[in-house]
Amino acid sequence: MTNSDTPGVKENGNSALEGFSFDVRLWKVNKVNSKTRPYQLRWKVGGEVSSATFATLPLAEGRRSELWQAMRRGEAFRIHDGLPESEVRRAEAAAAAQAAVKLDPTWWEFSREFMKRRWRTAAAKTREGFADSLAAAALGMLAEAADAPDARLVRRAVRWSIVPAHANEEPPPDLEKVCVWVAENSLRLSALKESSIAEDVHYRLAYKLDGKLAAKETYKRRRRNFGAAMAYAIQKGYLDANPIAGMERVATAATGAIDPRVLMNAVQGREFLTAVSYVGSVNRNRGRRLVAFFGCILYAAMRPAEVVGLRLADCHLPEKGWGMVTLRETRPVSGKKWTDSGQRHDKRGLKMRDPEVDRPVPIPPVLVAMLRAHVKEFGTAADGRLFQNERGGLVGTSSYWRVWQEARHFAFPPHKVASPLAGKPYDGRATCITDWLRSGLPVAEVARRAGTSPEVIDRHYAGCLDNSLEDDNKKIEKTMGWGDEDGSES
Repeated sequence: MTNSDTPGVKENGNSALEGFSFDVRLWKVNKVNSKTRPYQLRWKVGGEVSSATFATLPLAEGRRSELWQAMRRGEAFRIHDGLPESEVRRAEAAAAAQAAVKLDPTWWEFSREFMKRRWRTAAAKTREGFADSLAAAALGMLAEAADAPDARLVRRAVRWSIVPAHANEEPPPDLEKVCVWVAENSLRLSALKESSIAEDVHYRLAYKLDGKLAAKETYKRRRRNFGAAMAYAIQKGYLDANPIAGMERVATAATGAIDPRVLMNAVQGREFLTAVSYVGSVNRNRGRRLVAFFGCILYAAMRPAEVVGLRLADCHLPEKGWGMVTLRETRPVSGKKWTDSGQRHDKRGLKMRDPEVDRPVPIPPVLVAMLRAHVKEFGTAADGRLFQNERGGLVGTSSYWRVWQEARHFAFPPHKVASPLAGKPYDGRATCITDWLRSGLPVAEVARRAGTSPEVIDRHYAGCLDNSLEDDNKKIEKTMGWGDEDGSES
């Protein structure tokens, strides 16, 4: 059958469609030598022959009927593949719809894509921070439904799913249905263009599940990570702008200043370290193994993760006088699923420094003596680390936290145990930094030794130095040459 036999079909040459023709010839179905698809249909468009094979005769005749009906409707056929115009348009529309979906993934899909992109270059703690931020935002990117799972399960499901290693794994039994639900009910990224959705996402970043305001640093980290995700979305063409960029915090969190009540004085510090040695049985030496560990925090302002990775080769411990530790790495605990090694501790460079940059920190004679005594009693780990657990492994966060808490009961009277005094290991670092500031060290030098910035020192510790007002006034009097008590010139 040719187009000339089909009523209403225009002659070739009058078509405005490039690559299409009305010159169509359709032949009958014939058999070919094939066991699986023995029925062949052939047709010619603009001089080009197209063909298709089928497993059964009804399928072949059905396809011939479809082409025949297109010819009767007066459709042009595409020359290179013989498809009628209506089928070409449907295929193009489907492809456009699929492309539009690709440019507008769901939050569930986008979180997995973004995390895969950032995983290779991010530290374990950074990965965990991204997971927390994406999971918090996910709560605002869900369709409203009566059968919605508990918010805690939703967050766990998102945190599990975005780990690239889990891409081809089945979810844990308790998250299997939750993952399916969240994947099906997750809103597309374009929903963030609606102000109500964007505001809800911002709320989720700023507040905890119980409706209480999240810690200031938690909010700052979540918003920073969400901003990084939005920058990636803009780069990929999913969005034009960060939808929460102009939003202000709806409430004010804690100022971030150190509470002076957590700081130990010199006597309390010594008593606390002595109390640490009493923790645990004599045979296990659980507390004694950590006396010098906590000494590094209290007298050198080291972060616990820095102490975990400290090696004897990086310590100068003279018999008398001040020594020096050169910090080169940190071993934060992040969990096995976030690290490349599959171990709980990640191995990274120092915080706020390039990977190859170290940080020399002078240490007082009291800490030098403690480290020398520690090495003499416990030796070092196989890789030269100063501190190890009973099995020679890395000192775990839960281990030193338990010892710290038990030591407080030995070191302080009950009313002090019930107070914020030395509530956590980081309070020992705060005590050391405050002592350095009170001794008159310049803020820049304190920041250098502590491995942070002068801005952080000023923001967190300014309120701890109020009791130095009289000393500061005397220094000013001495510098200005004021001799009498009323401040008048002599």
